[in-house]
Amino acid sequence: MILITVYQMQELQLWERTPFIMKKISVLIFLLSPVWMFAQEHPEMKAIRQAEQQRAELSAQFRGNPLTQDYDVVYHHLSLEVDPAISYINGQVTTWFRPQIPGLDVLHFDLYDGLSIDSIHWHHQACPYTLSNNTLTIDLPQLLTGGILDSVTIWYRGEPSTSGFGSFNKSTHNNTPVLWTLSEPYGARDWWPCKQDLTDKADSVDVIITTPGMYRAASNGLLVEEYPLGDQKVYHWQHRYPIAAYLVAFAVTDYAVYSDFVPTSGNPIEVLNYVYPEHLASAQAATTAIVPVMQLYNDLFGLYPFAKEKYGHAQFGWGGGMEHQTMSFMVGFSHLLQAHELAHQWFGDKVTCASWEDIWLNEGFATYLEGLTYEHGIGPTDWMDWKQGKINHIISAPDGSVWVNDTTSVSRIFSSRLSYSKGAMVLHMLRWELGDSAFFQGVRNYLNDPQNAYAYGQTQELINHLEASSGLDLTPFVQNWFYDEGYPTYSLNWSRHENEVILQVDQTTSHPSVAFFPMTLPIRILGAAGQDTIVRLSHSYSGESFLINLPWQATELQFDPELWLVKGTTQMTVGIEDPSWSTGISLFPNPIGSSHLTILSPNNPIQRLTIIDQTGHSTIVSCPHDQTRLDIPAIQVPEGPGYLLITTAKGTLIRKTIK
Repeated sequence: MILITVYQMQELQLWERTPFIMKKISVLIFLLSPVWMFAQEHPEMKAIRQAEQQRAELSAQFRGNPLTQDYDVVYHHLSLEVDPAISYINGQVTTWFRPQIPGLDVLHFDLYDGLSIDSIHWHHQACPYTLSNNTLTIDLPQLLTGGILDSVTIWYRGEPSTSGFGSFNKSTHNNTPVLWTLSEPYGARDWWPCKQDLTDKADSVDVIITTPGMYRAASNGLLVEEYPLGDQKVYHWQHRYPIAAYLVAFAVTDYAVYSDFVPTSGNPIEVLNYVYPEHLASAQAATTAIVPVMQLYNDLFGLYPFAKEKYGHAQFGWGGGMEHQTMSFMVGFSHLLQAHELAHQWFGDKVTCASWEDIWLNEGFATYLEGLTYEHGIGPTDWMDWKQGKINHIISAPDGSVWVNDTTSVSRIFSSRLSYSKGAMVLHMLRWELGDSAFFQGVRNYLNDPQNAYAYGQTQELINHLEASSGLDLTPFVQNWFYDEGYPTYSLNWSRHENEVILQVDQTTSHPSVAFFPMTLPIRILGAAGQDTIVRLSHSYSGESFLINLPWQATELQFDPELWLVKGTTQMTVGIEDPSWSTGISLFPNPIGSSHLTILSPNNPIQRLTIIDQTGHSTIVSCPHDQTRLDIPAIQVPEGPGYLLITTAKGTLIRKTIK
């Protein structure tokens, strides 16, 4: 940990002064670990999710103001005067924009109608305006030419809204005032005039905050200048990356300041920490954990997206964290919270979900990256325990899709079970289906696609990149696991015959929206002399049987031992050559001749018959249900050795045959 002076901090951060207008870049069996042990949501994750849900309650269906779609935002210059002891703002905002239609003569911004407008100027000319229904309407003095850069300046003041748990909030720490903003998803308009939607990012912003001299102000980007102004202090933050309106933020109190640094192959990345003075020692001990986490994310997903500026933490009084671009606001500095909010800099900030229907692109990824730190031995939680907890959180209810089908429901948007846990495990299952190389390459391609990078992304765009990197058709997977609801539960019956394993896999589903989940199943097979192998079985229908040839005899089967799959409690049974209930079951002739094969089961009616040939291919024979005698034409039985799986109400009997 390094304590640096203001002068040193400016030296570190003044890496470049660029023009403010930038070009827009258009097998473990669940019976061994009962569900109730893991089904509860992690308390810290629950607090994060609940706070995110609460801050969105007053604007559940955030789609963006249709009146603001006729221009493209280029740059915002925010000059704000605030005192953390008072819920009040005095602001001047200049917005540079390009009209998207010819002859634009009316400009609209989103703005809380409880604020007051002092004046609005266009090219030093005063503009008439109205502020109603949280929309600011500006009548321009003349028609504007489409595509030509222009600007307007708005002077305003008043007490911002404090809707939900976000927007514009003040409280105290250690009897000292603290003020912060938190605008996701709808609260930016509560404290500044903006274009608040999920379609348009400003190319860059400057945030200049004037506040009483005993305080410091934190914001996005680099602190390029600070200076006294009478008994006040001015802090000038400059951010030169595209940014959504809800990610613009500031916080003000008597912060203590220090930095951690993340080594890279090039220049180290500064992690600038603004913390409450009374928490300085504990924060300095905790925030060093961000170094290996960022290094891991850099390796997996590409260099931190805002590396030319900084990353940072600013402590605030809200019960969780918020991934403000380049400076996450944090209630504390636990490993989970640091890992989760840093992950959002790639998934949520560099690429922002283009609709609340796709919130999992933000929250599912951030949750999964939190888990990846545990996989790589970073943090306090065991990787297996983390996966087990997420799986059992998901299966604690039988329904629910990752896709948000009702964006009017805040609880649905921020569902920890679906948007967070299931979203994360869908990514984990995609990784299993594709393999690490194709999965991580596809995700990196999604992040770097010019249509998505520093812009917005949709689920289908991610899937397109994963299909391209793997060569797989993921349409059925996406339908079942993203749009449809529920999860599968498996029942496995296996038997060993010399060096062969015969396995029958049945599947049921928890919700009627999915009749069957086609999946690649991981099966671990152990041998008496320490042999160990994992096979991948493509499971395409319930009741499918598999013949697995081994160079040694199997003694144990484990289903999904590394927890790749979301599934209910698995039942596994081991078949024996002649169970007591099989008395009276016979088949003849064997070897099978040219006529037919007869199976008699007078005491246990036959429910299903499966034929497995010497290649391992299985076929379910069409036959009347619950028959005590079956006559199978010999033509249906493949040449050579094979097996019959005779399923009754009491179990499955395996018989070796030859034709």
